[in-house]
Amino acid sequence: MSSSLPQVGFGFDVHRFSSDESRPLVLAGVTIAGSPGLEGHSDADVITHAVIDALLGAACLGDIGEHFSDTDAQWKGADSIDLLKRTMEMMNAEGWLVTNIDCTVVLEAPKIGPHRQLMVARLHDVVNAPLNIKASRAEGLGALGRVEGVACWAVANLHQSTDVVSDVDQQAKEA
Repeated sequence: MSSSLPQVGFGFDVHRFSSDESRPLVLAGVTIAGSPGLEGHSDADVITHAVIDALLGAACLGDIGEHFSDTDAQWKGADSIDLLKRTMEMMNAEGWLVTNIDCTVVLEAPKIGPHRQLMVARLHDVVNAPLNIKASRAEGLGALGRVEGVACWAVANLHQSTDVVSDVDQQAKEA
């Protein structure tokens, strides 16, 4: 018999806009034309990065920097959707199932509404769970309000079968 133990994780990411006019803006795996891109080692997809951190946090598997360090050349220019796929492989290996994910992205521009359905679909294709993306503005306050960058907060809910026992849990039981 198996039961489910719920876990909740919180993720956050922020990136400033890039002065490189050739850098695309990528949010939740969707390239948004006509907007400046974000600075970062990878594609700087703040939504996907926040989701990854929320998933890793809920599963107690560290953080995005531990798995995909911005000092590691192999992640230079990486597609964050690929990083999310690798994260889901980690989740699956540990027996975690995503119950749902909720994201709030804070930016003054561009408007998220016209891209929201595609963003949700893009992330859903990878996590295979209900997912919500909503946008808010900083109303002119702080760096986000001055249109210096974009931030995202994400919450992930996971459950795991008690039939899947991690090495750490097994060691604790044996101690």
